[in-house]
Amino acid sequence: MLRWNIFSIISLIGAAWVGLSAAVMYFTDAAPGALVLFPPKQFLQNLPDTAAITASTQYSITLSSLDPHLTQRLYHAGAWLVLPAGLTGCLTPPKPLTAR
Repeated sequence: MLRWNIFSIISLIGAAWVGLSAAVMYFTDAAPGALVLFPPKQFLQNLPDTAAITASTQYSITLSSLDPHLTQRLYHAGAWLVLPAGLTGCLTPPKPLTAR
């Protein structure tokens, strides 16, 4: 008999979210950017010419490109996990206030 605790449920939801996000990114390229988590050392040498690095940390690189097959090219370059980046989510960002 399985005993579900809160940690198990949160872990399952997190894994499902990451898996769904990676699948959507792979099959649609709907996001304006791509977040590569834990890129290998040779990844930067194998980047496609059409990709531009917009941000980077020790553990991730965020890229942007107009190439319709960016995700497949990033996996071919050695990425382990590619997630969508630059999406606003379900809500549109608020418009800035302007003086009258």
